Amino acid sequence: MTPTPVLSRALLYGAILAVAIAAVGGALGFLYAGTEGLISAIIGAGITALFMALTALSIVIAQRITKDDPNITLFFGVILGVWLLKFVVFIVIVVILRGQPFLEPMVFFLAVLAAVIGSLVVDMLAFLRSRVPYVAVELPEDDSRSSS
Repeated sequence: MTPTPVLSRALLYGAILAVAIAAVGGALGFLYAGTEGLISAIIGAGITALFMALTALSIVIAQRITKDDPNITLFFGVILGVWLLKFVVFIVIVVILRGQPFLEPMVFFLAVLAAVIGSLVVDMLAFLRSRVPYVAVELPEDDSRSSS
């Protein structure tokens, strides 16, 4: 099974989500806290795009490492490893951004919250709308044709 159609659709929807969070969150953030609110929403949208791309990249890397055999433990190990990396990167970003004068914490929190919920919806929609066969069927050759 190749996850490329699902990943392509997820990345497209993720890009739309990141732009929507930047636009809507930026506008609302600007109204709420001025330039700091705008910057906070854009940073939240950037984190959204980065993490969704890392998710898709982890699946592509895992697929290449395991040579298209997703039943191997290594496949899931790569996915889990990238998930842990994303967790650590998120914590590092939050620690670095904490207390910065250009960041409005409430706008940043709401942008990240919208990103998390939105990315779950995006992944679900991408999976549900993609047509990927999940059963490989090989039909036996017709012996009657070969003997005629």
